[in-house]
Amino acid sequence: MGALEEVKAELARVLPPDAVVTDPAELATYSCDGLAGYRTTPGLVVLPTSTEGVASAVRACSARGVPFVARGSGTGLSGGALPHAEGVLIVLSRMRRILEVDPVNQRMVVEPGVTNLAMSKAVAAHHLYYAPDPSSQVVCSVGGNVAENSGGAHCLKYGFTTHHVLGLEVVLPDGSVVELGGRTLDPPGYDLRGVFVGSEGTLGIATRVTVRLLRLPEAVATLVADFPDPSTAGEAVSGIIASGIVPAAVEMLDNLAIQACEAATGAGYSLDAGAALVVELDGPREECLGRFGEVEAICRGAGATRVRVAGSEDERALIWKGRKAAFAAMGRLSPGYFVQDGVIPRTALGPVLARIAHLASEAGLRVANVFHAGDGNLHPLVLYDPDRPGEPERAEELATRIVELCVDAGGSITGEHGVGVDKACSMPKMFSEDDLAVMARVRAAFDPAGICNPGKVFPTPRLCGEVIGPYRPHPLELAGVAERW
Repeated sequence: MGALEEVKAELARVLPPDAVVTDPAELATYSCDGLAGYRTTPGLVVLPTSTEGVASAVRACSARGVPFVARGSGTGLSGGALPHAEGVLIVLSRMRRILEVDPVNQRMVVEPGVTNLAMSKAVAAHHLYYAPDPSSQVVCSVGGNVAENSGGAHCLKYGFTTHHVLGLEVVLPDGSVVELGGRTLDPPGYDLRGVFVGSEGTLGIATRVTVRLLRLPEAVATLVADFPDPSTAGEAVSGIIASGIVPAAVEMLDNLAIQACEAATGAGYSLDAGAALVVELDGPREECLGRFGEVEAICRGAGATRVRVAGSEDERALIWKGRKAAFAAMGRLSPGYFVQDGVIPRTALGPVLARIAHLASEAGLRVANVFHAGDGNLHPLVLYDPDRPGEPERAEELATRIVELCVDAGGSITGEHGVGVDKACSMPKMFSEDDLAVMARVRAAFDPAGICNPGKVFPTPRLCGEVIGPYRPHPLELAGVAERW
Protein backbone atom coordinates (compact mmCIF):
# COMPACT_ATOMS: atom_id res chain seq x y z
CA MET A 1 0.00 0.00 0.00
CA GLY A 2 1.40 3.39 -1.00
CA ALA A 3 1.69 6.37 1.37
CA LEU A 4 -1.35 8.14 -0.06
CA GLU A 5 -3.42 4.97 0.20
CA GLU A 6 -2.36 4.65 3.84
CA VAL A 7 -3.49 8.22 4.50
CA LYS A 8 -6.78 7.51 2.77
CA ALA A 9 -7.36 4.41 4.89
CA GLU A 10 -6.55 6.18 8.14
CA LEU A 11 -8.78 9.18 7.40
CA ALA A 12 -11.62 6.89 6.39
CA ARG A 13 -11.44 5.50 9.95
CA VAL A 14 -11.36 8.84 11.82
CA LEU A 15 -13.52 11.11 9.64
CA PRO A 16 -17.19 10.74 8.65
CA PRO A 17 -17.76 8.90 5.34
CA ASP A 18 -18.90 12.03 3.50
CA ALA A 19 -15.76 13.89 4.59
CA VAL A 20 -13.42 11.78 2.45
CA VAL A 21 -13.74 12.20 -1.33
CA THR A 22 -12.18 9.57 -3.58
CA ASP A 23 -14.44 9.43 -6.64
CA PRO A 24 -12.45 10.64 -9.70
CA ALA A 25 -15.30 12.78 -11.04
CA GLU A 26 -15.71 14.52 -7.67
CA LEU A 27 -11.96 14.99 -7.26
CA ALA A 28 -11.84 16.73 -10.64
CA THR A 29 -14.12 19.51 -9.36
CA TYR A 30 -11.29 20.60 -7.03
CA SER A 31 -8.61 20.70 -9.73
CA CYS A 32 -8.13 24.48 -9.69
CA ASP A 33 -8.94 27.66 -7.83
CA GLY A 34 -9.90 30.96 -9.50
CA LEU A 35 -6.84 30.75 -11.75
CA ALA A 36 -8.37 28.11 -14.01
CA GLY A 37 -5.41 27.96 -16.40
CA TYR A 38 -3.56 25.78 -13.87
CA ARG A 39 -5.20 22.43 -13.13
CA THR A 40 -4.19 19.37 -11.12
CA THR A 41 -6.56 16.69 -9.86
CA PRO A 42 -5.83 16.01 -6.17
CA GLY A 43 -5.00 12.51 -5.00
CA LEU A 44 -7.53 12.81 -2.17
CA VAL A 45 -9.94 15.44 -0.82
CA VAL A 46 -11.06 15.70 2.80
CA LEU A 47 -13.70 18.06 4.20
CA PRO A 48 -13.22 18.35 7.97
CA THR A 49 -15.66 20.21 10.21
CA SER A 50 -13.38 20.90 13.17
CA THR A 51 -9.83 21.75 14.17
CA GLU A 52 -9.33 18.16 15.28
CA GLY A 53 -10.46 16.94 11.87
CA VAL A 54 -7.90 19.18 10.17
CA ALA A 55 -5.20 18.09 12.62
CA SER A 56 -6.02 14.42 12.00
CA ALA A 57 -5.60 14.89 8.27
CA VAL A 58 -2.33 16.78 8.69
CA ARG A 59 -0.92 14.23 11.15
CA ALA A 60 -1.73 11.41 8.78
CA CYS A 61 0.11 13.21 5.98
CA SER A 62 3.05 14.21 8.17
CA ALA A 63 3.63 10.65 9.39
CA ARG A 64 4.00 9.43 5.81
CA GLY A 65 5.54 12.44 4.08
CA VAL A 66 2.44 13.03 1.95
CA PRO A 67 2.00 16.62 0.73
CA PHE A 68 -1.17 18.54 1.58
CA VAL A 69 -2.81 21.77 0.45
CA ALA A 70 -5.50 23.82 2.23
CA ARG A 71 -8.42 25.25 0.25
CA GLY A 72 -11.24 27.58 1.25
CA SER A 73 -13.82 28.83 -1.23
CA GLY A 74 -11.46 28.38 -4.18
CA THR A 75 -11.67 32.01 -5.33
CA GLY A 76 -7.92 32.69 -5.20
CA LEU A 77 -6.36 34.14 -8.34
CA SER A 78 -2.76 32.99 -8.10
CA GLY A 79 -3.10 29.20 -8.01
CA GLY A 80 -2.36 29.15 -4.29
CA ALA A 81 -4.87 26.35 -3.70
CA LEU A 82 -3.73 24.27 -6.67
CA PRO A 83 -3.79 20.66 -5.42
CA HIS A 84 -0.95 18.15 -5.44
CA ALA A 85 -1.57 15.12 -7.66
CA GLU A 86 -0.09 12.76 -5.07
CA GLY A 87 -1.34 14.65 -2.05
CA VAL A 88 -4.35 15.57 0.07
CA LEU A 89 -6.50 18.65 -0.47
CA ILE A 90 -7.94 19.78 2.88
CA VAL A 91 -11.09 21.77 2.08
CA LEU A 92 -12.30 24.06 4.88
CA SER A 93 -15.64 25.13 3.41
CA ARG A 94 -17.63 23.17 6.04
CA MET A 95 -15.95 25.07 8.90
CA ARG A 96 -18.17 28.15 8.68
CA ARG A 97 -19.32 28.84 12.22
CA ILE A 98 -19.17 32.25 13.85
CA LEU A 99 -17.89 31.20 17.26
CA GLU A 100 -18.02 34.45 19.20
CA VAL A 101 -19.12 38.05 18.82
CA ASP A 102 -17.90 40.55 21.41
CA PRO A 103 -19.45 43.91 20.44
CA VAL A 104 -18.16 45.73 23.54
CA ASN A 105 -14.52 44.97 22.75
CA GLN A 106 -15.18 44.92 19.00
CA ARG A 107 -13.91 41.40 18.47
CA MET A 108 -15.16 38.36 16.56
CA VAL A 109 -13.95 34.76 16.40
CA VAL A 110 -14.76 32.73 13.28
CA GLU A 111 -13.84 29.49 11.54
CA PRO A 112 -11.91 29.75 8.26
CA GLY A 113 -14.83 28.88 5.98
CA VAL A 114 -16.93 31.92 6.99
CA THR A 115 -17.33 34.24 4.03
CA ASN A 116 -15.97 37.75 4.19
CA LEU A 117 -19.33 39.49 3.79
CA ALA A 118 -21.05 37.19 6.30
CA MET A 119 -18.79 38.58 9.02
CA SER A 120 -20.03 42.13 8.52
CA LYS A 121 -23.64 41.00 8.22
CA ALA A 122 -23.37 39.12 11.52
CA VAL A 123 -22.45 42.27 13.46
CA ALA A 124 -24.40 44.91 11.53
CA ALA A 125 -27.04 45.08 14.29
CA HIS A 126 -24.27 46.25 16.64
CA HIS A 127 -23.28 48.99 14.13
CA LEU A 128 -20.00 47.21 13.51
CA TYR A 129 -18.33 45.72 10.44
CA TYR A 130 -15.21 43.91 9.24
CA ALA A 131 -13.21 46.32 7.09
CA PRO A 132 -11.30 44.24 4.47
CA ASP A 133 -13.58 43.85 1.43
CA PRO A 134 -12.17 41.92 -1.56
CA SER A 135 -14.32 42.12 -4.69
CA SER A 136 -15.20 38.46 -4.15
CA GLN A 137 -16.33 39.12 -0.57
CA VAL A 138 -19.72 37.49 -1.14
CA VAL A 139 -18.04 34.11 -1.67
CA CYS A 140 -14.39 34.30 -0.54
CA SER A 141 -13.64 32.90 2.91
CA VAL A 142 -11.65 34.42 5.75
CA GLY A 143 -9.17 31.53 5.82
CA GLY A 144 -8.17 32.36 2.25
CA ASN A 145 -8.08 36.07 3.11
CA VAL A 146 -5.60 35.27 5.88
CA ALA A 147 -3.48 33.12 3.57
CA GLU A 148 -3.23 35.79 0.87
CA ASN A 149 -3.41 38.90 3.11
CA SER A 150 -6.34 40.11 1.01
CA GLY A 151 -7.16 43.78 0.72
CA GLY A 152 -10.05 45.17 -1.27
CA ALA A 153 -11.38 48.50 -2.40
CA HIS A 154 -11.18 50.12 1.05
CA CYS A 155 -7.62 49.06 1.88
CA LEU A 156 -6.36 52.58 1.08
CA LYS A 157 -7.73 53.84 4.40
CA TYR A 158 -8.27 50.69 6.40
CA GLY A 159 -5.41 48.42 5.39
CA PHE A 160 -5.24 44.72 4.60
CA THR A 161 -6.24 41.55 6.40
CA THR A 162 -3.08 41.64 8.52
CA HIS A 163 -4.23 44.92 10.08
CA HIS A 164 -7.49 43.35 11.28
CA VAL A 165 -6.51 39.82 12.36
CA LEU A 166 -5.46 39.67 16.00
CA GLY A 167 -5.12 35.97 16.68
CA LEU A 168 -5.04 32.62 14.93
CA GLU A 169 -5.47 29.00 15.88
CA VAL A 170 -3.17 27.12 13.51
CA VAL A 171 -2.54 23.48 12.68
CA LEU A 172 1.18 23.26 11.97
CA PRO A 173 2.61 20.91 9.31
CA ASP A 174 3.32 18.23 11.94
CA GLY A 175 -0.32 18.22 13.06
CA SER A 176 0.19 20.13 16.32
CA VAL A 177 -2.20 22.97 17.17
CA VAL A 178 -0.85 26.35 18.32
CA GLU A 179 -2.12 29.86 19.03
CA LEU A 180 -0.51 32.82 17.28
CA GLY A 181 -1.27 36.33 18.51
CA GLY A 182 -4.32 36.80 20.69
CA ARG A 183 -7.09 39.30 21.34
CA THR A 184 -4.93 42.38 21.87
CA LEU A 185 -3.55 44.70 19.22
CA ASP A 186 0.13 44.24 20.04
CA PRO A 187 1.00 41.18 22.14
CA PRO A 188 4.62 40.86 23.34
CA GLY A 189 7.18 38.63 21.68
CA TYR A 190 7.85 37.77 18.05
CA ASP A 191 4.98 38.59 15.70
CA LEU A 192 4.35 35.07 14.46
CA ARG A 193 0.79 36.07 13.61
CA GLY A 194 2.23 38.63 11.19
CA VAL A 195 4.52 35.98 9.69
CA PHE A 196 1.59 33.63 9.14
CA VAL A 197 -0.82 36.13 7.55
CA GLY A 198 0.06 36.27 3.86
CA SER A 199 2.15 33.07 3.94
CA GLU A 200 -0.12 31.53 1.29
CA GLY A 201 -0.79 28.29 3.11
CA THR A 202 2.89 27.31 3.26
CA LEU A 203 3.29 27.47 7.06
CA GLY A 204 0.16 25.69 8.27
CA ILE A 205 -3.64 25.87 8.24
CA ALA A 206 -5.64 28.47 10.17
CA THR A 207 -8.66 26.85 11.84
CA ARG A 208 -9.85 29.78 13.96
CA VAL A 209 -9.46 33.51 13.34
CA THR A 210 -9.90 36.36 15.83
CA VAL A 211 -10.53 39.70 14.13
CA ARG A 212 -11.13 43.24 15.23
CA LEU A 213 -14.28 45.05 14.18
CA LEU A 214 -14.80 48.72 13.37
CA ARG A 215 -17.70 51.05 14.06
CA LEU A 216 -19.82 51.87 11.03
CA PRO A 217 -18.97 55.42 9.94
CA GLU A 218 -21.45 58.17 10.64
CA ALA A 219 -21.51 59.27 7.01
CA VAL A 220 -20.44 57.87 3.64
CA ALA A 221 -20.23 59.84 0.39
CA THR A 222 -19.47 58.35 -3.03
CA LEU A 223 -18.95 59.79 -6.50
CA VAL A 224 -18.03 58.59 -9.98
CA ALA A 225 -15.94 60.99 -12.06
CA ASP A 226 -15.45 60.47 -15.80
CA PHE A 227 -12.17 61.40 -17.47
CA PRO A 228 -10.89 61.42 -21.05
CA ASP A 229 -8.25 58.80 -20.25
CA PRO A 230 -6.63 56.95 -17.31
CA SER A 231 -3.64 59.31 -17.17
CA THR A 232 -5.92 62.29 -16.53
CA ALA A 233 -7.79 60.32 -13.90
CA GLY A 234 -4.44 59.47 -12.33
CA GLU A 235 -3.67 63.19 -12.01
CA ALA A 236 -6.91 63.57 -10.04
CA VAL A 237 -5.86 60.73 -7.74
CA SER A 238 -2.53 62.42 -7.06
CA GLY A 239 -4.32 65.70 -6.40
CA ILE A 240 -6.67 64.10 -3.87
CA ILE A 241 -3.86 62.43 -1.95
CA ALA A 242 -1.65 65.54 -2.10
CA SER A 243 -4.44 67.61 -0.54
CA GLY A 244 -4.18 65.56 2.66
CA ILE A 245 -7.51 63.82 2.15
CA VAL A 246 -7.50 60.08 2.94
CA PRO A 247 -10.43 58.55 1.05
CA ALA A 248 -11.89 55.25 2.12
CA ALA A 249 -11.47 54.13 -1.49
CA VAL A 250 -10.23 55.39 -4.84
CA GLU A 251 -10.92 52.95 -7.69
CA MET A 252 -10.36 53.31 -11.42
CA LEU A 253 -11.72 51.53 -14.49
CA ASP A 254 -10.59 52.12 -18.06
CA ASN A 255 -13.04 52.18 -20.98
CA LEU A 256 -12.77 48.47 -21.76
CA ALA A 257 -13.56 47.61 -18.15
CA ILE A 258 -16.42 50.14 -18.10
CA GLN A 259 -17.97 48.51 -21.16
CA ALA A 260 -17.94 45.08 -19.50
CA CYS A 261 -19.14 46.23 -16.07
CA GLU A 262 -21.96 48.35 -17.45
CA ALA A 263 -23.20 45.52 -19.66
CA ALA A 264 -23.18 43.19 -16.68
CA THR A 265 -24.77 45.43 -14.04
CA GLY A 266 -26.33 48.56 -15.55
CA ALA A 267 -24.68 50.58 -12.79
CA GLY A 268 -24.83 53.83 -14.76
CA TYR A 269 -21.19 54.20 -15.82
CA SER A 270 -20.62 56.38 -18.89
CA LEU A 271 -19.80 54.19 -21.87
CA ASP A 272 -17.93 56.99 -23.62
CA ALA A 273 -15.61 57.77 -20.69
CA GLY A 274 -11.93 57.00 -21.21
CA ALA A 275 -11.71 56.20 -17.50
CA ALA A 276 -13.97 56.31 -14.47
CA LEU A 277 -12.82 57.14 -10.96
CA VAL A 278 -14.86 55.92 -7.99
CA VAL A 279 -14.05 57.93 -4.87
CA GLU A 280 -15.57 57.28 -1.46
CA LEU A 281 -15.12 59.19 1.78
CA ASP A 282 -16.42 58.16 5.19
CA GLY A 283 -16.22 59.31 8.77
CA PRO A 284 -17.82 62.02 10.96
CA ARG A 285 -20.61 63.67 8.98
CA GLU A 286 -19.33 67.25 8.88
CA GLU A 287 -15.77 66.28 8.04
CA CYS A 288 -16.84 63.72 5.43
CA LEU A 289 -19.24 66.00 3.58
CA GLY A 290 -16.95 69.01 3.82
CA ARG A 291 -13.97 67.22 2.35
CA PHE A 292 -16.19 65.53 -0.23
CA GLY A 293 -16.74 68.94 -1.80
CA GLU A 294 -12.97 69.30 -2.08
CA VAL A 295 -12.70 65.93 -3.82
CA GLU A 296 -15.35 66.92 -6.34
CA ALA A 297 -13.52 70.20 -7.03
CA ILE A 298 -10.19 68.39 -7.48
CA CYS A 299 -11.75 66.00 -9.99
CA ARG A 300 -13.27 68.81 -12.01
CA GLY A 301 -10.04 70.76 -11.87
CA ALA A 302 -8.10 67.75 -13.17
CA GLY A 303 -10.34 67.53 -16.23
CA ALA A 304 -13.35 65.43 -15.24
CA THR A 305 -16.00 65.55 -17.95
CA ARG A 306 -18.79 64.42 -15.63
CA VAL A 307 -19.18 63.93 -11.89
CA ARG A 308 -22.02 61.78 -10.56
CA VAL A 309 -22.67 61.84 -6.82
CA ALA A 310 -24.55 58.91 -5.30
CA GLY A 311 -27.82 60.33 -4.00
CA SER A 312 -28.86 57.35 -1.93
CA GLU A 313 -27.55 54.17 -0.35
CA ASP A 314 -29.13 52.19 -3.20
CA GLU A 315 -27.28 54.24 -5.80
CA ARG A 316 -24.03 53.88 -3.87
CA ALA A 317 -24.52 50.10 -3.71
CA LEU A 318 -25.14 50.03 -7.47
CA ILE A 319 -21.92 51.94 -8.17
CA TRP A 320 -19.99 49.40 -6.11
CA LYS A 321 -21.84 46.51 -7.73
CA GLY A 322 -20.53 47.72 -11.06
CA ARG A 323 -16.96 48.04 -9.82
CA LYS A 324 -16.90 44.71 -7.98
CA ALA A 325 -18.36 42.85 -10.95
CA ALA A 326 -15.32 43.71 -13.07
CA PHE A 327 -13.58 40.33 -13.11
CA ALA A 328 -16.72 38.30 -13.73
CA ALA A 329 -17.90 40.80 -16.35
CA MET A 330 -14.84 40.11 -18.53
CA GLY A 331 -16.65 37.05 -19.84
CA ARG A 332 -18.73 39.48 -21.90
CA LEU A 333 -15.59 40.61 -23.72
CA SER A 334 -13.53 37.45 -23.97
CA PRO A 335 -13.83 33.69 -23.34
CA GLY A 336 -10.61 33.74 -21.32
CA TYR A 337 -8.38 36.12 -19.38
CA PHE A 338 -5.40 36.31 -17.09
CA VAL A 339 -5.73 38.73 -14.17
CA GLN A 340 -2.58 40.24 -12.71
CA ASP A 341 -1.96 42.02 -9.45
CA GLY A 342 1.02 44.34 -9.61
CA VAL A 343 1.70 47.39 -7.47
CA ILE A 344 3.31 50.64 -8.60
CA PRO A 345 3.91 54.08 -7.11
CA ARG A 346 0.89 56.31 -7.77
CA THR A 347 3.12 58.77 -9.64
CA ALA A 348 4.06 56.06 -12.15
CA LEU A 349 0.45 55.36 -13.12
CA GLY A 350 0.44 57.21 -16.45
CA PRO A 351 3.74 55.85 -17.80
CA VAL A 352 2.99 52.29 -16.66
CA LEU A 353 -0.46 52.26 -18.27
CA ALA A 354 1.05 53.59 -21.48
CA ARG A 355 3.65 50.82 -21.39
CA ILE A 356 0.96 48.19 -20.76
CA ALA A 357 -0.95 49.46 -23.82
CA HIS A 358 2.23 49.20 -25.89
CA LEU A 359 2.96 45.65 -24.71
CA ALA A 360 -0.65 44.64 -25.43
CA SER A 361 -0.40 46.06 -28.95
CA GLU A 362 2.83 44.15 -29.56
CA ALA A 363 1.14 40.93 -28.41
CA GLY A 364 -1.99 41.61 -30.45
CA LEU A 365 -4.19 41.34 -27.36
CA ARG A 366 -6.54 43.55 -25.39
CA VAL A 367 -5.98 44.50 -21.74
CA ALA A 368 -8.73 45.87 -19.50
CA ASN A 369 -7.52 47.76 -16.45
CA VAL A 370 -9.31 47.82 -13.09
CA PHE A 371 -7.37 48.92 -10.05
CA HIS A 372 -7.14 50.36 -6.59
CA ALA A 373 -5.80 53.67 -7.83
CA GLY A 374 -5.32 55.15 -4.38
CA ASP A 375 -2.53 52.73 -3.45
CA GLY A 376 -1.31 51.84 -6.93
CA ASN A 377 -2.56 48.25 -6.94
CA LEU A 378 -3.19 47.37 -10.61
CA HIS A 379 -5.38 44.53 -11.86
CA PRO A 380 -4.70 44.29 -15.60
CA LEU A 381 -6.93 41.71 -17.27
CA VAL A 382 -5.29 40.18 -20.33
CA LEU A 383 -8.05 38.97 -22.65
CA TYR A 384 -7.57 35.99 -24.96
CA ASP A 385 -9.37 33.18 -26.75
CA PRO A 386 -8.34 29.71 -25.53
CA ASP A 387 -9.34 28.19 -28.88
CA ARG A 388 -6.96 30.28 -30.96
CA PRO A 389 -3.61 28.52 -31.34
CA GLY A 390 -0.80 30.37 -29.61
CA GLU A 391 -3.03 33.02 -28.06
CA PRO A 392 -3.11 31.60 -24.50
CA GLU A 393 0.68 31.41 -24.49
CA ARG A 394 0.97 35.01 -25.72
CA ALA A 395 -1.50 36.10 -23.05
CA GLU A 396 0.42 34.33 -20.29
CA GLU A 397 3.68 35.89 -21.48
CA LEU A 398 2.09 39.34 -21.63
CA ALA A 399 0.69 38.95 -18.10
CA THR A 400 4.16 38.08 -16.81
CA ARG A 401 5.74 41.03 -18.63
CA ILE A 402 3.17 43.37 -17.08
CA VAL A 403 3.79 42.21 -13.53
CA GLU A 404 7.55 42.47 -13.99
CA LEU A 405 7.06 45.94 -15.47
CA CYS A 406 5.55 46.90 -12.12
CA VAL A 407 8.79 45.87 -10.38
CA ASP A 408 10.81 47.94 -12.86
CA ALA A 409 8.63 50.92 -11.95
CA GLY A 410 9.54 50.54 -8.28
CA GLY A 411 6.62 48.38 -7.26
CA SER A 412 5.76 44.76 -6.49
CA ILE A 413 4.65 41.60 -8.29
CA THR A 414 1.59 41.29 -6.06
CA GLY A 415 -0.55 43.45 -3.83
CA GLU A 416 -3.21 41.08 -2.55
CA HIS A 417 -3.70 38.05 -4.81
CA GLY A 418 -0.50 36.34 -3.71
CA VAL A 419 2.36 34.68 -5.59
CA GLY A 420 1.10 31.09 -5.67
CA VAL A 421 2.23 29.29 -8.82
CA ASP A 422 1.28 32.17 -11.10
CA LYS A 423 4.09 34.55 -10.16
CA ALA A 424 6.62 32.22 -8.52
CA CYS A 425 8.98 32.48 -11.49
CA SER A 426 8.93 36.29 -11.19
CA MET A 427 10.13 36.25 -7.56
CA PRO A 428 13.83 36.63 -8.56
CA LYS A 429 12.83 39.78 -10.44
CA MET A 430 11.98 41.36 -7.09
CA PHE A 431 14.15 39.50 -4.58
CA SER A 432 17.82 38.55 -4.46
CA GLU A 433 19.09 35.02 -3.88
CA ASP A 434 19.82 35.95 -0.26
CA ASP A 435 16.27 37.29 0.17
CA LEU A 436 14.77 34.07 -1.17
CA ALA A 437 17.11 31.97 0.98
CA VAL A 438 15.97 33.76 4.14
CA MET A 439 12.31 33.24 3.18
CA ALA A 440 13.00 29.56 2.56
CA ARG A 441 14.59 29.24 6.01
CA VAL A 442 11.50 30.78 7.64
CA ARG A 443 9.32 28.34 5.74
CA ALA A 444 11.53 25.40 6.75
CA ALA A 445 11.27 26.43 10.42
CA PHE A 446 7.53 25.75 10.23
CA ASP A 447 7.64 22.93 7.68
CA PRO A 448 11.03 21.16 7.62
CA ALA A 449 9.65 18.26 5.57
CA GLY A 450 8.35 20.59 2.85
CA ILE A 451 4.92 18.96 2.61
CA CYS A 452 2.71 22.01 3.34
CA ASN A 453 1.48 23.50 0.04
CA PRO A 454 4.66 22.56 -1.83
CA GLY A 455 5.58 24.16 -5.15
CA LYS A 456 4.10 27.56 -4.28
CA VAL A 457 5.65 31.03 -3.89
CA PHE A 458 9.26 30.04 -4.57
CA PRO A 459 10.55 29.42 -8.12
CA THR A 460 11.42 25.83 -8.92
CA PRO A 461 13.07 24.41 -12.06
CA ARG A 462 10.04 22.21 -12.70
CA LEU A 463 7.53 25.03 -12.48
CA CYS A 464 9.58 27.62 -14.36
CA GLY A 465 10.46 25.16 -17.11
CA GLU A 466 6.85 24.36 -17.91
CA VAL A 467 4.75 26.08 -20.50
CA ILE A 468 1.76 27.16 -18.45
CA GLY A 469 -1.62 27.84 -19.96
CA PRO A 470 -5.15 26.52 -20.29
CA TYR A 471 -5.45 22.75 -20.49
CA ARG A 472 -4.81 21.31 -23.95
CA PRO A 473 -6.34 17.89 -24.68
CA HIS A 474 -3.94 15.12 -25.61
CA PRO A 475 -4.30 13.74 -29.16
CA LEU A 476 -5.45 10.42 -27.65
CA GLU A 477 -8.32 12.27 -25.98
CA LEU A 478 -9.28 13.92 -29.24
CA ALA A 479 -9.28 10.50 -30.91
CA GLY A 480 -11.54 9.09 -28.20
CA VAL A 481 -8.92 6.55 -27.11
CA ALA A 482 -8.22 8.01 -23.66
CA GLU A 483 -10.25 9.93 -21.11
CA ARG A 484 -8.97 12.61 -18.70
CA TRP A 485 -9.77 12.53 -14.95
